[in-house]
Amino acid sequence: MTKIDTSRPESVLPTPSHTVGPFYGYALPFRGGEEIAPLGHPDTITIHGYVLDGEGEPLPDAFVELWGPDPQGNVPQVDGSMRRDPATGGHLGRNGVEFTGWGRMQTDANGHWYARTLRPGARGRSAPYVSACVFARGLLVHLFTRIYLPGDDAALAADPLLAQVGDRRDTLIAQDEGNGTYRFDIRLQGEGETVFLEFQ
Repeated sequence: MTKIDTSRPESVLPTPSHTVGPFYGYALPFRGGEEIAPLGHPDTITIHGYVLDGEGEPLPDAFVELWGPDPQGNVPQVDGSMRRDPATGGHLGRNGVEFTGWGRMQTDANGHWYARTLRPGARGRSAPYVSACVFARGLLVHLFTRIYLPGDDAALAADPLLAQVGDRRDTLIAQDEGNGTYRFDIRLQGEGETVFLEFQ
């Protein structure tokens, strides 16, 4: 049996108690969390990007949750995102039919995430957007932001939140990559930091 010399800090491997948590790898990930749109829906779009730290380095162990209205701007009121088998308690995944507007995805080893959803409709005076919540190592409180989709310049110009953030508005607007694909990187701090929202 190998003995570890604990008298020298450099010889001891870090443990969770030495690392800033929380840790999200247990119980939170679920199969199919990124597939928000009903299977085969013709109006499916893809939103993807990276979660980046203050140095611009990707985070391989972050979570992104998305909530969005349907294309008519209605907030879905249906169950179905995390169905469980009543007999075993096991996770059954989505039913593939209902649009719940909600999804949760973990970044991969390169800090990349993606979701397939339906393009959101406008709600009230706001331009169409998807709400996002970011969980990451070292964040003791999760962060909220919005992902606005380009395409309606008049609606974006009239949006009350975008008007308040001034020259930082571009951190909230995804880039159109064509073919129904939008890129939205989430910068947690530093240059180009994403605008985050506080709810009271």
